[in-house]
Order: sequence, then C-alpha cells, then structure tokens
Amino acid sequence: MRFAPIRLRPILLTLPFGIPLYAYGLMLTLSVIAGRMLAVRLASRAGIDAKLADRCALWTFAGAIAGARLLYVVTNLDQFGHVFDILAWWKGGVVAYGGFLGGLAGAITFCRIHHISLLAWADCVAPSLCVGLAVTRIGCFLGGCDFGRAWNGPWAVRFPAGSPAFAQHQLLGLLPPGATASLAVHPTQLYESLAGVGLWCLVAAVRRQRRVPGYALAAFAMGYGVLRYAIEIVRADPDRGSIGPWSTSKIIAMGTFAAAAVLLVVLRRKGAALSEAAPTV
Repeated sequence: MRFAPIRLRPILLTLPFGIPLYAYGLMLTLSVIAGRMLAVRLASRAGIDAKLADRCALWTFAGAIAGARLLYVVTNLDQFGHVFDILAWWKGGVVAYGGFLGGLAGAITFCRIHHISLLAWADCVAPSLCVGLAVTRIGCFLGGCDFGRAWNGPWAVRFPAGSPAFAQHQLLGLLPPGATASLAVHPTQLYESLAGVGLWCLVAAVRRQRRVPGYALAAFAMGYGVLRYAIEIVRADPDRGSIGPWSTSKIIAMGTFAAAAVLLVVLRRKGAALSEAAPTV
C-alpha cells in the first residue's frame, strides 16, 4: 500500500521583519488564550474571584510553559549549543508532562499565597488541559515532530524529506537511496489530539457529577496517564528522553496515574464522610 507524504507546514508564514510564524508556536498560543478564558470563566462560576482566577491562570500557564520546556531541555541537552536556544520554545521542543507538572507547581504556589482551594482551581483548569492537548498536538503534526513507529495501517502517514521522521529513518538506514519521504508511521500526534477530545468529555461528565473538588483533576490525570502510556508504545521519536528501557513519559504516566488514584480514594472517603454528616430530613 502506498501512502502520500504529508505536506508539512512547520512555518505557516513569515511576519514583517522576517519573523517566522511557527505552526507549533501558534497552536500553543491559541491553546493558552482559550484555556485561560475557559479556566477563569469556570472559576468565576465556582465562586473564585475573577481577578484572582485570571492571575492564577497566568501563574499556572507560565509554570506549564516553563515546565514543558525544562523537561525537554533536561532530556535533550545535546540539542542546545547556546543558552539562548533554551528560550526558543515557539520552535517546538516541549514535553506535555513537563507542562502538566510545571503548571501544577505554579498553581500550588499561587493558591497557597492567596488562600485559594487548589483542588477547586484544578477542577476549573482540567478542561483547559484537554483543550491544550487537542490543539497543540495539531501543531506537532504540522511540524512533523513526535511521530510514531513504522506502520502500514490504513491511516498511516509518511512525512517528507527534511522532517524529523525522515531524518531518523535515514540515520538508521531504513530508507533506500533517493527516498523523498519517511516510512509510513503512526500519526501519534493526532492520537494525542483525539485523546484531548476524549478527556474533555470525561472531565465534563465528572464535573457535572462531582460532590467535592478534585474529581476532575483526578479523572484527567488518570485518563491521560492511561492514554499517554498507550500512545508511548507506538511513538518512535527520541526527543522525549528515556531512563533504561522506559521513556521519560511512560515513567511519569505511571507516577501520575498512581498519585491520581490515591487522590481519588481520598476524595471518595471525604465525600462519604460528608454524606454521613449531612442532616437527614
């Protein structure tokens, strides 16, 4: 079966003064703007002061961007020849789990300073995490990064010469002389984008049924842990780092799933205690 190469658009257009508009940077920016608006709106409905929520959103997303970039840098130190290269996050090169952990650190700091319920805020941010996952992974697809393993399935894709997939396959000697595209691979970027949509549905359902704050965060963390671990099985790009036979993201997926499972148990006990303490009519 033959697969046409995907036409990559890592640079969507060139702005005035020769500034490139990267697909990944644009999608990341759009997800941050949409996520901030959504989180603040949900927080206001939950009784959190809108101005505080807006500032907390800035701390959360700033922490997410810093964490996502930091984890990528730590796992790919050989790719940075100059210290200023570390700051060029709009060119790509971030790790989703680093963003999750960095955003959590930013939120914890702000919520402690201003005496906001962290779990209540986290439930308001969980839908924004789903939006970010769905939108930014489209940028990954357009840029050709985070590609999957070779696969000749019905929805496999081939990336053209110059793409990260083509470069890796060429380096490994998997392509014949004169090849103009990579091997057919899993479109793992789109898998993650669809995971974001699925998690949105899960989080929305949990938010409607929750009795105590924290359930939406636990649902997202557990759901993403399972989905990300599964997607990692068919990912092939080396940029996410590894520890022994495990990719960094697999290890973090297992850790966050376990932590979220513990949180869920605590929340269930808290909810049961509140039910027992409620006055009967």
